[in-house]
Amino acid sequence: QVQLVESGGGLVQAGGSLRLSCAASERTFNRYAMGWFRQAPGKERELVAAISWSGDNTYYVDSVKGRFTISSDNAKNTVYLQMNSLKPEDTAVYYCAAHFVQAIRDRVRTPESQSQYDYWGQGTQVTVSS
Repeated sequence: QVQLVESGGGLVQAGGSLRLSCAASERTFNRYAMGWFRQAPGKERELVAAISWSGDNTYYVDSVKGRFTISSDNAKNTVYLQMNSLKPEDTAVYYCAAHFVQAIRDRVRTPESQSQYDYWGQGTQVTVSS
């Protein structure tokens, strides 16, 4: 059972920055693609960013392109989400998730569906004030 623990959320003014961290309980990144999702009140959970197992490919939802950066540090079993130029509409609970890569050929893929992710963190609140 993989455990994911997010940290780094908080309250920030519009235009500010936060860096979220997601620490895994084992050498998760040796066989997992990782994603950051968010869910705002009254809205569905959406994928914000994802990184492939290989680390070569990333995905970003259009609303965060150019502002957010996903990265991973395999030595620390940690994935990050650097969030810059934050907007009030970025306010949400942010979740880290892990997708086990079954086939080696899929190591460069970035899963975009919630149903593809096998493990989830508990979430961290990000609030952006105007």
